[in-house]
Amino acid sequence: MSMNNSPNVFLDPNANRFQVNIINESHDNNEASQEDVGSDPPHYEETSFTEEAHNRLRISYRLGKRELYDNFLQNGEKTEASLHPCDTHHKMYYLQTFGHNTMDPVPKIDYYRNTGSVSGNKLNRPSLLEIHEQLAKNIAVSTGSVERVANGESTAGDEAAASKEEEKKTGFVKFGWVKGVLVRCMLNIWGVMLFIRLSWIVGQAGIGLGVIIILLATMVTSITGLSTSAIATNGFVRGGLGIIVIALSVVVTTLTGISMSAICTNGVVRGGGAYYLISRSLGPEFGGSIGLIFAFANAVAVAMYVVGFAETVVELLKESDSIMVDESNDIRIIGTITVICLLGISVAGMEWEAKAQVILLIVLLIAIANFFIGTVIPTNNEKKAKGFFNYQASIFAENFGPDFRSGEGFFSVFAIFFPAATGILAGANISGDLKDPQGAIPKGTMLAILITTVAYIAVAVCAASCVVRDATGNINDTVIPGMSCNGSSACNLGYDFSRCRSQPCDYGLMNNFQVMSMVSGFGPLITAGIFSATLSSALASLVSAPKVFQALCKDNVYKGLHFFAKGYGKNNEPIRGYVLTFVIAMAFILIAQLNTIAPIISNFFLASYALINFSCFHASYAKSPGWRPAFRYYNMWISLFGALLCCGVMFVINWWAALITYVIELFLYIYVTYKKPEVNWGSSTQALCYIKALDSALALATVEDHVKNFRPQCIALTGAPMIRPALLDITHTFTKNNGLCICCEVYTGPRKLCVKEMNSGMAKKQAWLTKNKRKAFYAAVAADSFRDGVKSLLQASGLGRMKPNTLVIGFKKDWRSAAVTQVENYVGVIHDAFDFELGMIIVRISQGFDISQVLQVQEELEKLEQERLVLEATIKENEFEEERSGICGFFRKARKLNITKHETKNESTINTVQSMHVGEFNQKLLEASTQFKKKQGKGTIDIWWLFDDGGLTILIPYILTIRKKWKNCKLRIFTGGKVNRIEEEKLVMASLLSKFRIKFADINIICDINMKPNKESWKFFEEMIEPYRLRESCKDITTAEKLKRETPWKITDAELEAFKEKSYRQVRLNELLQEHSRAANLIVLSLPVARKGVVSDYLYMAWLEILSKNLPPILMVRGNHKNVLTFYS
Repeated sequence: MSMNNSPNVFLDPNANRFQVNIINESHDNNEASQEDVGSDPPHYEETSFTEEAHNRLRISYRLGKRELYDNFLQNGEKTEASLHPCDTHHKMYYLQTFGHNTMDPVPKIDYYRNTGSVSGNKLNRPSLLEIHEQLAKNIAVSTGSVERVANGESTAGDEAAASKEEEKKTGFVKFGWVKGVLVRCMLNIWGVMLFIRLSWIVGQAGIGLGVIIILLATMVTSITGLSTSAIATNGFVRGGLGIIVIALSVVVTTLTGISMSAICTNGVVRGGGAYYLISRSLGPEFGGSIGLIFAFANAVAVAMYVVGFAETVVELLKESDSIMVDESNDIRIIGTITVICLLGISVAGMEWEAKAQVILLIVLLIAIANFFIGTVIPTNNEKKAKGFFNYQASIFAENFGPDFRSGEGFFSVFAIFFPAATGILAGANISGDLKDPQGAIPKGTMLAILITTVAYIAVAVCAASCVVRDATGNINDTVIPGMSCNGSSACNLGYDFSRCRSQPCDYGLMNNFQVMSMVSGFGPLITAGIFSATLSSALASLVSAPKVFQALCKDNVYKGLHFFAKGYGKNNEPIRGYVLTFVIAMAFILIAQLNTIAPIISNFFLASYALINFSCFHASYAKSPGWRPAFRYYNMWISLFGALLCCGVMFVINWWAALITYVIELFLYIYVTYKKPEVNWGSSTQALCYIKALDSALALATVEDHVKNFRPQCIALTGAPMIRPALLDITHTFTKNNGLCICCEVYTGPRKLCVKEMNSGMAKKQAWLTKNKRKAFYAAVAADSFRDGVKSLLQASGLGRMKPNTLVIGFKKDWRSAAVTQVENYVGVIHDAFDFELGMIIVRISQGFDISQVLQVQEELEKLEQERLVLEATIKENEFEEERSGICGFFRKARKLNITKHETKNESTINTVQSMHVGEFNQKLLEASTQFKKKQGKGTIDIWWLFDDGGLTILIPYILTIRKKWKNCKLRIFTGGKVNRIEEEKLVMASLLSKFRIKFADINIICDINMKPNKESWKFFEEMIEPYRLRESCKDITTAEKLKRETPWKITDAELEAFKEKSYRQVRLNELLQEHSRAANLIVLSLPVARKGVVSDYLYMAWLEILSKNLPPILMVRGNHKNVLTFYS
């Protein structure tokens, strides 16, 4: 094979570091290859993963062969990354990476995408099997298969076509961090609080404490924001309570912002905002509960903001005496019209909504600037009478300390202000419409928090530096000469507002909510700012609620809400969600009782912030390697502090609303947990569960075993668990919530096929166990023989102290017709279990365990049923088309006749198949497979404890009796003894069991175990072993020796004679079992042990067969002869 590293490629300054060259596998170009050997060494450049497709993949051509490849141009365009029709019969092509022929692909982002990714096509890299197995020499690159070999899935032409098709789509509207996050967050944080309540807050709390309130609120939301960024990228002021109020709010928002930033930078962020971030971090239980109430809170928030806007408009109408009906109904009318207009903007598309938001932000900025300009414009007598004196140091000093009135306090003032700081998720809520959510959300959110915090503090300080707390508004209330001011700043400035101490006044920070309008340069601009703040917040909530709700419905967490998952248009707009949000908003506008619902909505938002903070903490605490946020400025303990602070603020704002929020969230959490949605998002809850399990396993490894803590930990050789459900059921009965249960399967045969089949079925079989509520694990091995596979399982299964101590196996019912090697393997497994000091349980039921034939019949019937349903649907569709087509009656009847014949034929086929399988369908076998699932009626579990094995024979049935299904069964004990000591033996056994605290119904001493069985029973045993006897005594020595060498597995006469007494005992025991335990619900019997290398396999199988024949379900048990019971405390 010749390898061509073309110098033209390596010298090309634009060449990529990773080259993919076309190699011609022929022997006609040896000279060219030799020439290439002496060429200059390649020049390697840095790898580029940019969008420049021509730098990703280059093809080097043999000298003089360029024209051969010019035909591989797609649609007339030069596409170096594609390879099309070539003569694969004469030319063989392979990929060359790093100068070698290989299928190994270079690192590429498309291999790591999710299926259905909107940002690019997912490619499948070659599997390890494809790279590991020997490459066939005749692999030729068929049409367009070069890229398929390199990437394991699609061709470059396919990829190019896919990208072109993506471009042809009507283009998603994606926003950058400014328009998508910064603008929205600023508009949502700057609410009506800025214009009509901030002056009152600073009047109550003073400048110092007021600023601290703002900073504390901002801090909590900022920590949440930073934590979210990590997930999506994976002081004392003396007397200044006003600053403290502002600082407290800043703390809350800042903490939330930090957490949100951390979450947002820990991977690609899709649509869904807070719901997406929480659900992907904490799982569907937390995400589903908070997502629903968060979407509802946004929908109701639309009504709150619209009512705020309507109230302002009604006030203006009232001033101009233009009320339409009355104040309440006018609010409803204006609110309804406003919501309809906002809905129209939202439904028109995100682009129109974004333009409207920008316009509203400009108006809002102008209004804020208008206030600051007004503070420096010289005041007049009218404004002085209302308390405005421009910037005065005396006013600043007077207003710095708190002056709470009317029963207000620090926390009540904080509760009023905090909702103003809760707009930080406005950008995250449209995460699906952002170009780069990982970068946009942290940057836009944190900058918005900074800007709005500075603005809030600046407005609070400026207002408190210019306006006194109380003013009369009367220009004649001036200071009389010689009057004592007593430190009043207004008095020092020439006005006497002292009567406000004894009677209420209408102006000043404490009394006038329109302080900003009075101070501003042009009052109507403040009204415009109020309109802008309310409408922008309403619009942001109207967009956020459907987006979050749509993401929740798409995940199908609540199956009944999947109707709202459908999107429309180029941006996948949730039109149905918009309509639902509109209906909810209209309902609350018409109710007009928002004062009651407002605290609950605020608590809903705070609950979301608390969970975002907790998500960041939880993901960090779980220490998952997948937690790698690009945003580094977060701390898990600060996020936890933010979560606790949010919970505390919820109770500060309104304790009963906080309780209602917790109750609703808990109910939804329990509901989602009960429904168990089939999703797997790799949440931190799963990671923490693993950490806990690992820590517990390691801690358990340091604890020495004690007999009091013994529990059966079983390996059950069920094969595929659905094939032998009864064997799994009986094992699960005494291991459920008590011990380890591992369902094991051994694959034998060609290793390659076995490993492939085993790997493909692992997840499916474990899922079957989970679906059927079997608390068990599934394990499988591929081995040369059944015995070798079981050996591996017995030695390697388990972890630390959680290792199996008991092997459970079904009785080999077909041992007489099975191959010799199968019998040898089966008995060998029993020997191996004893060698590894495991307990042994052999289970036998009359019908056997294997129901694979039943499952196969059921599968065939299901396929036929599906075919019948498809046929019926086709017939109905044809009839519908005929009725619409207007074809003449004759042809219509003819077609119906043909269809009817076809239907009859198929139905008869189905009936024939069903009737054919009815005879094969073993109803008894199906019933036997479920017998251990049913509740056992009143009866007995008969324990034939013939040999002391450490107590496992008695412990297993005791565990069964404490289970719900077996609690009505009483224990009857059977043991051997002497005729002249029956009563003494009973007392000894009763004393032993009482010390073990095991209740029993009866004790039977069997004295005639060692008697010879009757002739019929012994004759049956002899006939059973006859085909496996060597009969060497009837042959000459030479023939006998030859037979021993050829059939060493056969039972010799010497062996049969040596173990004749033991054979008698097994046959006799079956007679006694038939006599005493024929009606028992279950028999537990001491398992006879065969000496390894002495008792032949077939003789041992004959013992087990005769011992357990024609009996109820029987467990033949043998412990490892180490104590599993103790009477010591």
